[in-house]
Amino acid sequence: MLAERLLSAAVARAQSRYFTDRPSAVSSLPGPEPDTNYLLYAHVPFCERLCPYCSFNRFPFAEDPAREYFGSLRTQMRMVAELGYTFDSLYIGGGTPTVLIDELCATIDLARELFGTLEVSTETNPNHLIPEVLEPLKDRVQRLSVGVQSFDDGLLRQMDRYDKYGSGAEILERLQSLQGFFHSLNVDMIFNFPSQTEDILRTDVEMVKASRCNQTTFYPLMASRAVEKSLRGSVGMVDYDREARYYEILSRQLADTFELSTAWTFSRIGGGMIDEYIVDYEQYVGIGSGAFSYLRGDIYVTTFSLRDYSKAIRGGLMPVSVGSRDNGLKNRMRYRFLMELFGLRLDKKKFERDFGVSVERGLPLEMLFFRTFGGFATDTAEEITLTEKGRYLTVVMQRTMFAQLNDLRDAARNALSSEERLLLFGDGTSACKASGDANG
Repeated sequence: MLAERLLSAAVARAQSRYFTDRPSAVSSLPGPEPDTNYLLYAHVPFCERLCPYCSFNRFPFAEDPAREYFGSLRTQMRMVAELGYTFDSLYIGGGTPTVLIDELCATIDLARELFGTLEVSTETNPNHLIPEVLEPLKDRVQRLSVGVQSFDDGLLRQMDRYDKYGSGAEILERLQSLQGFFHSLNVDMIFNFPSQTEDILRTDVEMVKASRCNQTTFYPLMASRAVEKSLRGSVGMVDYDREARYYEILSRQLADTFELSTAWTFSRIGGGMIDEYIVDYEQYVGIGSGAFSYLRGDIYVTTFSLRDYSKAIRGGLMPVSVGSRDNGLKNRMRYRFLMELFGLRLDKKKFERDFGVSVERGLPLEMLFFRTFGGFATDTAEEITLTEKGRYLTVVMQRTMFAQLNDLRDAARNALSSEERLLLFGDGTSACKASGDANG
């Protein structure tokens, strides 16, 4: 698809000028700006199984270092409160936040103590859909997001998830048992995995419908260059030429049961909570090793090293670096353009009030591109909304931006000490002990 290739290249070029591969350390995150709403994101980088396609900061789970880490995470949360931030929403991602349910509950309880009433979302994996994990979360979490990725047993084996999380049929049964347990149950899926066929995708969509979830998110495979290379050697190349067709298939097959909340999030008709916090919150604070913050137009990266993270927090410091080169007006306009279109509507009047220039004058090339390729369903003085093609083009923009962020994650991971790299690429035994000793 010509439009996809042109857009991917343009976004990648623009983002490469924005993201730096050599983040510069700063003493702390900046404080809040007046009259600005922020979301708090907390990262838990421990997994019982490391998925081969994932570029997020994650380490094999070991209880002692994980408990030390949760303590450091809560200390950093207090540091953020001392900067003057307030939040009404908390998103906990990973990794697998539910690896230690008592620690997760203590973290949520502290957030409510510091910031008051919070809407809380947390991620989990299918093997944690059991009473001893879910019951403590029932009154603490409004939205649970389950990383399913696919119900196809062959794909689950390729993703190294089948042995740990069970078959697609078993996962479906667990999801169905949760109906009404949380205000919102989201099922995370992946489309365009190299060995995924159209028939597998169609079956996955039908399984999502049968799961009784009230929301689903179908992410395109967002592989960094390192992950693409790894997948090429195991299950095949990522085929971006078929991505648009797969997006069309899933969108149309879901349409009788779900309605769009964002370009890749679908809420069951009649209810659901939006999946993407970056749509409702233009700026967010990230805490925890490997977390990102977006503040005042800059990306801030928290160290990927568990050792350095805990050491800095114990010393009363935030181990953060600026991961962006230029937070100029043009980049902030591009970010707003992408996020509002991803949320399916751009408010032209608000854009002009905030930036002092119309979107046509501020981003002429972006507007020309979307108009040329038929991306806009409405394009008035008040707003822009999207056609199906326009929605797919925003998926391409998001996927390309996240792939660039994943390259940044890979660079941060490559800078880890040899002991911590053993956690990721060796048997993990000695490194888990070393990490525990460093945290203790």
